[in-house]
Amino acid sequence: MPEKIKTRFAPAERADYAQIKGDAQLFENNIILNIIANAVSSMLVILNQQRQIIYANKLFLDFLDVTNSHAVLGKRPGEAVNCIHAFAEEGGCGTSEFCRTCGAIGAILESQMGKKSEKECRIVTCSQDALDLRVTATPYTDENGEYTIYALHDISHEKRREILERVFFHDVLNSAGGISGLSSILQDVNDSGDMKKIAKTINRAANNMVDEIQAQRQIIAAERGNLEPVLSFTTSMTLLNDVADLFSKHEIIKDKELYISEYLADISIYTDPVILRRILGNMVKNALEASPSKATVSLSFHENKDSIQFSVHNSTWIERKVQLQLFKRSFSTKGTGRGIGSYSMKLFGEKYLKGKVWFQSSPENGTTFFIAVPKKLNLK
Repeated sequence: MPEKIKTRFAPAERADYAQIKGDAQLFENNIILNIIANAVSSMLVILNQQRQIIYANKLFLDFLDVTNSHAVLGKRPGEAVNCIHAFAEEGGCGTSEFCRTCGAIGAILESQMGKKSEKECRIVTCSQDALDLRVTATPYTDENGEYTIYALHDISHEKRREILERVFFHDVLNSAGGISGLSSILQDVNDSGDMKKIAKTINRAANNMVDEIQAQRQIIAAERGNLEPVLSFTTSMTLLNDVADLFSKHEIIKDKELYISEYLADISIYTDPVILRRILGNMVKNALEASPSKATVSLSFHENKDSIQFSVHNSTWIERKVQLQLFKRSFSTKGTGRGIGSYSMKLFGEKYLKGKVWFQSSPENGTTFFIAVPKKLNLK
């Protein structure tokens, strides 16, 4: 008897190929089903009881850029779309710890209990692309067995627009409101010292607003594949000092402290300093937002053979249910419509700087975000 494959969530067992082929043949030969499935504006697949694809319409195949259903036959949905977590465990899609928070697998499991289910899911692919999908799983039974009719709608553009609009209105209008309020006060101030202080504050607010706009433009370019890193030499201490200097004047720091060890040996790096600085800035911003009053956020780095590893540490830990979704686009602990910062770290750091972004978090040790990048980036 073969050893049972371990799973951390959904059953790992699969149907054998003969059974998959037989089921696939039944649906392929159903002329009416094929006409209807290829006439609708939804991506449509049919799954067996083991959550494996036995039928896919043309829209789904076009979405995956494959020519025929044989390319996806027997795969589970996460495996077909190349979900980064679909290959984390031997059992495949649905069997990792991360799958517990996935709406796609949740909808399938509910449908297998006889209930039609509609959910949204966020998927990061192995190539660091982000998908936002709305899925509907409907149970279907005939004389040949029990199946799930699985419809998928790509709502990535809808989610991107929603997030960018909210970020723009929230962050940019906050800065614009501050500038407007301070400028109205300025005309009633007669003391030159006070005028200079207010002018400096206005300047910082304006710079923050410009930075937010540039950040959104950069993310849009990155997701479209149009972002071209601009490489130059910089040093590890320059990057950390730049980030620390930026937040030393930021309202987010309040009574908290940023710490960089003065004993770190400076290291030369050939990379895109603007992108790397933005990633480190997002890490610091998240750490400061998560930290209580009087807390310290530590910035550090160390040299490996061919890479340099930066880290940002704070004393607060992240709950496990949040950890499982942290790098997904649209997910945020700050409310609906946020959730770009942590996602963009991975997008920029891994897709464009050829590095690796990850984190560690526990109640005992707090949270540390890491990025390891090549000391000499080669884009070829």
